[in-house]
Amino acid sequence: MTTEVVCHVLLCETSDGLVLVDSGLGRRDFAEPKRMGPARFLMRPDRDDAKTAVGQVEARGFSAGDVQHIVLTHMDFDHIGGIADFPEATVHTTADEYDWAVLNPDFTSRQRYSQRQWSHGPRIQTHQGPGEPWKYDLHGVEVLPGITYLPMPGHTKGHAAVAVETADRGLLVHAGDAVFDASLYAATTPSGTPLSRLRVLRGFERLMAVDRKRLDGNHATLRGLNDEAGVTVFNAHDKRILDDLTES
Repeated sequence: MTTEVVCHVLLCETSDGLVLVDSGLGRRDFAEPKRMGPARFLMRPDRDDAKTAVGQVEARGFSAGDVQHIVLTHMDFDHIGGIADFPEATVHTTADEYDWAVLNPDFTSRQRYSQRQWSHGPRIQTHQGPGEPWKYDLHGVEVLPGITYLPMPGHTKGHAAVAVETADRGLLVHAGDAVFDASLYAATTPSGTPLSRLRVLRGFERLMAVDRKRLDGNHATLRGLNDEAGVTVFNAHDKRILDDLTES
């Protein structure tokens, strides 16, 4: 059984330029598939340039150089691959993620991460958690004004959700891979369409987690956030949520 998944990125217009949350797969990944590592054989990505983050940015009348910051939920290949398309951007990640992927990799992280995807020498800024008391009884680490890391290790050692305060859509929380199947944190899509269980995504989430014991806690945190008025939670790979939000 297969399930179509997406790499959901968020583009934010700020006073400091454009900010991307995650970068998906990029043009260089499609030109050099080995950059994606062994996982490329499992994922079989759609190589449509228009669906890359840079393709979407350009379709909206901007250039790659307008993107000043990229805030990663984590450094898996399908989240970091697009950073090479934005050479002017500062790339943000948690200190724990950078340590496991780059500074002190072990056997598992060497197999998981693809160092080719940051071999072009991007400017990387790390952020130490768990941070300061934030909202909703959570701790957060300010990345940029109005953009906060909410540490949620489990999928990887340094995974974090990204909370973005907006002027017109309330608080947006990009959960990254802290949850794969949106029905684990919401009964419906943001517009009200009921969500069914996606067993394939649930199984893959558990397969890829470095600490399965943390998954249920992350799901509960995201459910609590999603139940708050004015908060919209979305994740990286559930196509139903991307389709719902882009149509609203």
